Amino acid sequence: MKFDIEKTQDGLSAIILVHSESLDASNVKEFKAALQPALGAHQNIILDMSELSFVDSSGLGALLSCLRTMSNKNGQLKLCSMAKPVKALFELVRMHRIFSIYNDRAAASCAL
Repeated sequence: MKFDIEKTQDGLSAIILVHSESLDASNVKEFKAALQPALGAHQNIILDMSELSFVDSSGLGALLSCLRTMSNKNGQLKLCSMAKPVKALFELVRMHRIFSIYNDRAAASCAL
């Protein structure tokens, strides 16, 4: 799985664009392994999900794992730019109450 990682000016945060159409059982291990170094290197992460059009329960579990990792080090994980089907899933399973979700990168950056 490929990511574009853009560091913020303060160097403590990173904006990560996920280059995949789906986050599901077929690629969740690869997602977690590829994202782990960035989670360890930055205090705050903004995950740009604009290219994701599908997330299943395995994908939700991977995102929860990332959130737990960031919370354990007193960091923040923000999600932004979700496609309508992905946002609908988050609302259906009430994950929008657990994650900080923003319409775009700018709004997520302001919330850090």
